[in-house]
Amino acid sequence: MPQPIRLKDHEKDARVVRKRVLVGALFILLMTAVLMLRMYYLQVVQYEHHSTLSESNRVHVQPIPPNRGLIYDRNGVIIADNRPSFSLTLTRERAGDWPAVLDTIVEVLALGSDERALFEKRVRQGRRPFEPVPVLFELSEEQIARIAINQFRLPGVEVAAQLVRHYPQAEHFAHSVGYVGRINEQEMEKLDKVAYSGTHHIGKTGLERFYEEHLHGEVGYQEVETNARGRVLRVLKRTDPLPGKDLHLTLDVKLQEAAEQALAGRRGAVVAIQPATGEVLAMVSQPSFDPNPFVTGIGFKAYAELRDSIDRPLYNRVLRGLYPPGSTIKPMVAVAGLDAGVVTPQTRVFDPGFYQLPNHSHKYRNWNRSGDGWVDMELAIARSNDTYFYSLAHKMGVDRMHDYMTRFGLGQRVALDMYEETGGLMPSRDWKRERYRQPWYPGETLILGIGQGYMQTTPLQLAQATVLMATRGKWIRPHLAKRIGDEPVLNTNPPPDLVLRDPKYWEYGIQGMESVLHGPRGTARKVGDSAVYRIAGKSGTAQVVAIKQGEKYDRNKVAERHRDHALFVAFAPADNPQIAVSVMVENGESGSGVAAPVVKQVMDAWLLDESGQLKAEFRTPQSGEEAQP
Repeated sequence: MPQPIRLKDHEKDARVVRKRVLVGALFILLMTAVLMLRMYYLQVVQYEHHSTLSESNRVHVQPIPPNRGLIYDRNGVIIADNRPSFSLTLTRERAGDWPAVLDTIVEVLALGSDERALFEKRVRQGRRPFEPVPVLFELSEEQIARIAINQFRLPGVEVAAQLVRHYPQAEHFAHSVGYVGRINEQEMEKLDKVAYSGTHHIGKTGLERFYEEHLHGEVGYQEVETNARGRVLRVLKRTDPLPGKDLHLTLDVKLQEAAEQALAGRRGAVVAIQPATGEVLAMVSQPSFDPNPFVTGIGFKAYAELRDSIDRPLYNRVLRGLYPPGSTIKPMVAVAGLDAGVVTPQTRVFDPGFYQLPNHSHKYRNWNRSGDGWVDMELAIARSNDTYFYSLAHKMGVDRMHDYMTRFGLGQRVALDMYEETGGLMPSRDWKRERYRQPWYPGETLILGIGQGYMQTTPLQLAQATVLMATRGKWIRPHLAKRIGDEPVLNTNPPPDLVLRDPKYWEYGIQGMESVLHGPRGTARKVGDSAVYRIAGKSGTAQVVAIKQGEKYDRNKVAERHRDHALFVAFAPADNPQIAVSVMVENGESGSGVAAPVVKQVMDAWLLDESGQLKAEFRTPQSGEEAQP
């Protein structure tokens, strides 16, 4: 039986519809109320906060790096300046897939894999967010054109003009002035990030590092308005940076060149100091290198060639080279012996060609195997007689030797502003016991008296010890900077002056040094005979390899790089010291024959006028004459 058909209840359906409409209307009203409340909260309650955020999206604060201070020699010749350069910068936050962008840069500029690796290293060392990082410096016009044509493929990449450190003297001052380089991650952790905002370079070596605080300057800022892509539309506010202070050095470009010419391409070091002031006039370490590639980032291959060179051009021989001083310290040992009271100027020693300790059979040889007979102090210095100084060292003992030589500056850092300087080594009983767990032997004292054995000195220390002879013990630390801005560099914290019991002791040591060059039996009399002024000096030979007892040095049996080093120290004019020079020629063998002529060439360049005569300001005033100002 079929089911009855139900009639539609229109009133019921109408009630359902009304309920749904009501619920929907209430929901819409509720959502509208929530939206209005949210809008009120954002636009009224948090107005200041979001207004600031919005302004930050439009206005950015950009650091303005300061111009680095310039560096001049003593006569105003520029040694380090800032040269305009176009650089390629990358902002990681705007580049998106920045490794791919780097690949495109390499492709566009036709660069190699080394450059690509260097670019990535620089980008990964990026600084603050949205700060452009220079990846390539000194762009050529062709490179700039290629970047412009392919700009659509290089998001976040821009060509920016900036000042880059430049060293017009190239390798001449690489070991003294040093160079700047890119700030690495380790340095960035230690630096004041505010002070170095926008700065990508910092002093790495030499004076650039030592005086970084003065050369850097103070950073400036500017508020700029940018568009959605980060392009600067206009500058709203600017605070100019303060440039770094200029550095005026004691070095003389012409004397530096003269010292390099005197070395004539040989490996070695030259230091020239003005005794009265401690000003370093020349400081040469050869071979050297061009510091300019280090500023913008030297390539891996180029750096490897410098690092692995057998001649070690990166090695600062003046400050870090450690060599036995050899006989150059004999005048200092003689003065120490006089002051200690163990000898007098007239004390004589018989030299048969060797020296023996009492009750010992071992013979300590004099360089002159036939011996010099009876020698006093002056002749011992002039002839560089080893036997005399073996005897003197034995009388003094290692303790007094250590005390006096330390007061002469050996075995310690002597400079005022040379960051890389090493202290060398002046051995003692305690040092040997701690280092080797052995006692000190009498024979070691003997060879200490002729500047051999454990003793290690730098050419700078020998120059300073020579200055102390010239100034009769007046201590002024050698320094490279003469003025920082308008402020003179002060001689801060010098060691105490070397005061002797009798000031005449200095004259006996100096008299012996003059006899080296002007005495009838002096070892460097050939050099002295050609001088128009009197020189006080001393030669030295530093052994590179030991020679067995009884054997004689034969240069033909020794490899060139194993031959003795040649040293010479001197000051002049002897009666009015204006310059003190220390020279070391690696494997030069003869201090008097090789190093002494270098010393004289340097002195001539400083002391003589164009006519070959002693300059008027360096002449000793004669009776009735007034001294030159």
